[in-house]
Amino acid sequence: MSAPELVRCLILPQRMPASSPSRLAYIDWMRGLACVLMFQTHCYDAWLNPESRKATFFMWSQLGGTLPAPLFLFLAGISFALVTDKLRQKGLPPNDIARKTVRRGAEVLGLGFLFRLQEYVIALGWAPWSDLFRVDILNTIGLSIMLMGMVCWVVLRSSQESHARQTLGGVAVGVALLISLLTPPIWTVWRPHWLPWPIESYVDGVHNLGQPQAWLFPIFPWTGFAFAGLAVGFFLLSDWARKREAAVVLLAGMGGLGLIYMARWLDARPEHLYPVYDFWHTSPSFFLIRVGLLLIILAAVYAWCRWGAGQWGFSPLIRLGQTSLLVYWVHIEFVYGRLSILPKRLVDIRTASFGLLAICVAMVLLSVWRTRMKGRGAELLAWVRRPATAV
Repeated sequence: MSAPELVRCLILPQRMPASSPSRLAYIDWMRGLACVLMFQTHCYDAWLNPESRKATFFMWSQLGGTLPAPLFLFLAGISFALVTDKLRQKGLPPNDIARKTVRRGAEVLGLGFLFRLQEYVIALGWAPWSDLFRVDILNTIGLSIMLMGMVCWVVLRSSQESHARQTLGGVAVGVALLISLLTPPIWTVWRPHWLPWPIESYVDGVHNLGQPQAWLFPIFPWTGFAFAGLAVGFFLLSDWARKREAAVVLLAGMGGLGLIYMARWLDARPEHLYPVYDFWHTSPSFFLIRVGLLLIILAAVYAWCRWGAGQWGFSPLIRLGQTSLLVYWVHIEFVYGRLSILPKRLVDIRTASFGLLAICVAMVLLSVWRTRMKGRGAELLAWVRRPATAV
């Protein structure tokens, strides 16, 4: 199996016994939504001039930019649950499941390193060498898959087969909460200074700048979103949830709303557990709020795809969701790289919005082309090698 196929196996959802046509489509649609939110965040950040960056519009754009990374990680967790359950149903022992999933996570991590190398080579001459070790979202997805594989291996070896899904889901919830609770001290008083910074950066996002950086994606807190998705995935796979899919997903959305109110209540308490408290970057309350938003988005997208227009004819978002790795990889160069379609930090909101529209259309077209070409490599190779016939 090739590297791109391995990535799709874990980053994109796997087909499972469906109780409705939207069971697969709503996950693709949600991933496509994450792509669009990512596009708008990157485009406005890269192109807007200093004056436009002071506008309320830019503030809301950047606030929307806090969602794509949690969405990608959350959906990677759900997809991982589908893959793991499928391997269990085939009768694979825990060791084989762990070997396959951890290896696939390593493949994704390797692609993350390859992406950083590509960006460094393209920007050769002005990009610092330290960019090779930047902890980007693709690196974190790969590492999260590896960690989920290890945790599932431990659980599957020690739990009863009949209760494996419930146990895996419960442990995933515990790991997500533990990561969230440990993030504030790990970013401050418990920082692993003794590690080389390229390794420490995977723990707290320090890079080579001496302090954790909010624009990086270290394990703490970002992998927590993957484990939250893993818990949701195993819950949706339970026999009880399969029989009541629509009600369960909508109930999850209501639970997300409750989670947001609970997190806000906890944040408003005068007592704080941590000597250094940073709500927007490390607080467990903000983590819970974002998980709550993810659950609400999951329920809304499910409803839109099942009862709304989410699957009427051609869906650009579903198409983007099916090729999210490709469009992520390509759009970066046309927004931040040397091939940027607009001058960086020099245009107004109107011009940047036209640029964003162009990027969205181009990525949808790229996605359509990739989907149509999938599986035709062998046919193309056979045509090229076909001996010429006399006219």
